Amino acid sequence: MNVPKNLMYTASHEWVEIDGDKMKIGLTEHASEQLGDLVFINLPEVGDQVEAEGSFGDVESVKAVSDIISPATGEVSAVNDAALDSPGDVNGDPYGVWLAEISNVTGKRELLTPEEYEKLQEDRKAHV
Repeated sequence: MNVPKNLMYTASHEWVEIDGDKMKIGLTEHASEQLGDLVFINLPEVGDQVEAEGSFGDVESVKAVSDIISPATGEVSAVNDAALDSPGDVNGDPYGVWLAEISNVTGKRELLTPEEYEKLQEDRKAHV
């Protein structure tokens, strides 16, 4: 499993790239593999407010529809239109394709280090 060391993670399988007061969010390789081929992505509009631990969009695959959970409370400052146009790109390069960016962060949920995220995956596998 690929877990880049320069990112933070959520237990709900989003990756977070922190740049000052902005956070770019995408789906982890694990999420991409579990969902299968993505066919549609629904994201908020620039300027929308999002809440930490709340759903701010969803992804639809051939298997299921899954919520994208916000790692922070703040304002959507950018949306990756290329991902909306080609959702399958997330499957091909989950860490290279971000979905949304949040700025003006006023609160955030607990983020996992790469090591903590890897351990979470190992613990889940051990209980299957």
